[in-house]
This record gives sequence, structure tokens and C-alpha cells, in this order.
Amino acid sequence: MKWAVSIYYEAVSVLRYRKTRIRVNATTSTKEFLLSDQTQSSSSNEDEVVEGIPAPEGPTDLIDTDYVIGQDNIQTSKFGIDMDLHGKVFMVSSLVVLFFVIITLALPEQMGPVFNGMRGWLTGNLSWVFLFAANVFVLVTVVLIFTPLGKVRLGGPEATPDFSYFGWFAMLFAAGMGIGLMFYGVAEPLTHFSTALDGTSGAPLSGAQGDDRGAISLSMAATIFHWGLHPWGTYAVVALALALFSYNKGLPLTMRSIFYPILGERIWGWPGHVIDILAVFATLFGLATSLGLGATQASSGLHYLFDTPNNNVTMVILIMGITAVALGSVVAGVDKGVQRLSMLNMGLAFLLLLFVIIVGPTLMIATGFFENLLSYATHLPALSNPFGREDAGFVEGWTAFYWAWWISWSPFVGMFIARVSRGRTVREFLTAVLLVPMLVSVLWMTAFGGAAIEQYLSGFEGVADAAVELQLFEMLGQLPLSSITSFVGIVLVMVFFITSSDSGSLVIDAITAGGKVDAPRSQRIFWALIEGAIAIALLLGGGLEALQAAVLITGLPFALVLLVGCYAIVKGLLSEPRP
Repeated sequence: MKWAVSIYYEAVSVLRYRKTRIRVNATTSTKEFLLSDQTQSSSSNEDEVVEGIPAPEGPTDLIDTDYVIGQDNIQTSKFGIDMDLHGKVFMVSSLVVLFFVIITLALPEQMGPVFNGMRGWLTGNLSWVFLFAANVFVLVTVVLIFTPLGKVRLGGPEATPDFSYFGWFAMLFAAGMGIGLMFYGVAEPLTHFSTALDGTSGAPLSGAQGDDRGAISLSMAATIFHWGLHPWGTYAVVALALALFSYNKGLPLTMRSIFYPILGERIWGWPGHVIDILAVFATLFGLATSLGLGATQASSGLHYLFDTPNNNVTMVILIMGITAVALGSVVAGVDKGVQRLSMLNMGLAFLLLLFVIIVGPTLMIATGFFENLLSYATHLPALSNPFGREDAGFVEGWTAFYWAWWISWSPFVGMFIARVSRGRTVREFLTAVLLVPMLVSVLWMTAFGGAAIEQYLSGFEGVADAAVELQLFEMLGQLPLSSITSFVGIVLVMVFFITSSDSGSLVIDAITAGGKVDAPRSQRIFWALIEGAIAIALLLGGGLEALQAAVLITGLPFALVLLVGCYAIVKGLLSEPRP
């Protein structure tokens, strides 16, 4: 596992843009994109050097624009704090978010019912929008794989991959790990199994009442549905769009660049500002939801092991403490901070997964992996149907939230995937992004969920009766070395919290700094603090329901943005040279 972790850290390190020089010729207004290690003689009054992206290799449909990265930024230094930020995007994003945090913390009892009401209305009336959008994302990616457009190479026809297949797959594997797998790895398969077996209103596809085998099959199909092609299709759309318009078209690696084929130069004005602001909101609240879930599970785990209080005070202290550690990681930098923590987490996650497979129901997990994939394929058409569903409780309570969550995370994960995938053809890029992380998630859910279901069928009902955030620890409690593995689980949740906050603040800062990634570190510290503040506000203002409501609210407009972006992707690919 050491190789996978090491390569993952190499990938995290490239979360910073490579430097290029953009040469602006004063007489012709044309631009040459030159790699930073190239030399170019020029006079100081003719050429302007800024940070950009790698030059396309070979003929591409390079977009000729006079925009310079950071040209609309405010650069100042006050009270010893340096700032280099996009005035409009940063101000609107930060002020709206700060207003939300202040109101929610000041009026938690009043805001709770508001969040619950908004969540109920959105899921009850607009669930079909999320299902429809996710279906479109999957269809677009699959169609592109099998069309001539799949031959387009990201970075230009002569570009070569920065990483081997071995290393690239390891990084995609790493992208699939997170707080969600820890929180729902046991809870979701077990919940779907229980509701399917009982035939209750929240059962997927109306359940399989009284049929143990049918309930297992349906529960795992529903779980994989939420962690399979649809989430990774969403990430793939964003990652492909960012990579195409940056590496092939020469635009900044920001969400607004995707819409150049539709908006043209207007992406540098308010239409582009709105797109980036929506991306900031979606990413912030998607991250805050994950951090809130992580704090809830960590608090439950500490209570389970050490009998500490399991209440809002504990969760707030956890968020504040872990955010403080995340700030230390931000200050240390990517190489020294996030790299070391992620190496630790990847190793621990692999060891915990291996432990559950070996000491748990090994044969059931081994055979279940393939059986669950078959069940997923069998039930996929029915599960992805956005209209006329009889299992409204399942769609509104699970699928709509998941799709909004994945959409909210898509700028964050998509940017990471784009940055490590230069040199790949569209076909190999989409195939790998859809399949590699999905198979990792299937194995994780099969191991942890399968072990919990096996315990329940063997007579241990404690795992099913426990609260959602406690079910992981109840399952581990029935295996050897339970105190050690439960503690490892808590550490994993906390470190995922830290690395998500660190990397997320890097992405948000890049968006609000006009596409720059060398902005002052104080701005990343600001966004890391904001992420923790939002998580605290949502937990105090309604708990899990508030977290889900926030994701639904920010995910809906961004889903519409991404649907339009699918058209821009196809239009952009059509203009690219193909072998």
C-alpha cells in the first residue's frame, strides 16, 4: 500500500498549477503559451508573465482571449496580511456565507424548522431533477467513450501522461476514499436491508418483504447505485470539462472556463462570476456536510470507546479542534501537511478494509462482490428512473440527497482528477474514472455492509438498532480487537476531515482568487475556518437534516449549471483534432 500512498501524495502536490508564461504581443494581441522551463527573449513593455497552465502539445483549438489570469484581482496588504483575490467572486461568496453562519448560530431553534421544511419541499417536489441530471451525466460519459470524440487527447495530440497507469489508478482509488465511506459503509447497506426485508416505506423499489436473499440483493444494489456510476459520472463530467478547456483550450482551470463555447468573452463578466460563486457555495456546503457527518461519527465513536458525552458540545469541540489541526496542515503546505496525513489515512483505510475481509465473513465478502455487481446491473434501470416511482421514501430520503452531495463535491473532486489526468485520451480517462473508484467503493460496501448484515442474520440486532453514526463501531465490536479497530475508525474519520478541509480550501481559494493557486496562504486559512464554521452552524441549526438541506439547496442550481456544461463539453470536443 505504500506505493499507492506515495503516488497519491505526488498527486496532491500537483494540486498546484504548473507555471506557464503567457506572452502577450502588443502589436498582434495574440498569445503564446510557453512552458516555464523554456526561455523566451522579450522586452518588458511587450510581454506579460502570469501563472497559467501547461501549453498544449501538438495542434489544438486554442481559444484566443485577451483575458489574463488574475487581472480582476484585488492585491493589497493590510495589518500584515497579504491578499490577492477576485473582488466580486470573493466578496459575494464570503459575505453570503458569513451571513448564513451568523444567522444560523444566532437563531438555531428558528433555523432548524426552516432547514427541515426546505429539505422536505426540495426532495418532495424536485427529486426528479437530481435523478434526471445524474442520468444525463452518466449517459454523456458513456456515449463519449464509444464515439470518435473519445480519441481526443487531453493536453493535445502529442501530450504524454504525467503518471503511469499504475500510479494514475492509485490516485483515482484515493479520490474514492472519504468520510462518506466511513459514515455509510455499514449504515446504508444495513438500513436498506432492514427496510427491504420489512417492506417499509423507505425500502428501495418497494422492498422484498420476508425474503432474506432478495433483501440482501436489493440492499446492496441500492447502496452501489449511490456509490457507483452516477456519482463518478458526475465527477467525470466536471473533470473532463476542466481538463479540456484548460489543457486543450488554454483557459484557467476554473468552472467558468467550461462555458466559453456558450458565453464567449462574457465568462469574464458577471455570467462567469455567478458560475464561480455557485461553485464556491456548492463546494463549501458539500464539504461542510462531510465535516458535519465526520464530527457526528467521531463523537459517537469516542462515546462508544471512552464514554465521553455524545452531544452538540462534544461535536463543536471536535470540529474546532480538528479545524485547528487542518489550519496547521494549511500553514505547513501541501507537501508537508496534507501529504503526510493522507499517507497515514490511506494506509489505515487499507488495513481496516483488509482486517474486516480476513476476520469477517470472508467467503460471503468474496462471492458477494460479484453477486452485488450483478444485482446492481439488474436493478440499475429501475433505480435510476426519475418518474413515477412508488418508493418515494427511498428516493427522497436517500437518492436525492446523495446526488446533491456528489454534485456539490464535483468542483473539488473534478479539479483533482483533471489535474492528474493530463495526457490521457477522453476514452481512457472516462473509462478509468467511472470504473476504478466505483470498484473500490463496491468492495468497501460489500465488506463492511456484508459483515453487518451477516451479524444481523446471525442474531445480533444491536448493529441494526444503533444510531446511524454508531453502526460502524457496533459492527467492529463483534470482531476481534474491537477497541483497536474502533479507534482506528475514529482516527480515519478525523484525518479525512483534516485532508478534506485542507484540499477543499485550496480549491475554493483558487476559484475566489481568479484562477490563481499561488495566492497568499492567509486566504486558504480563511476558507478552512469558514468550512468549520458552516459545519458547526448546520449541526446546531438542525443536525443531519440541516446538513442534507444545505447540500440540496446548493446542489440544485449547480446541477442545472452542469447540465448546460454537458453541451459545452461536446461542443468543445467537436473542435478538437482527432487521430
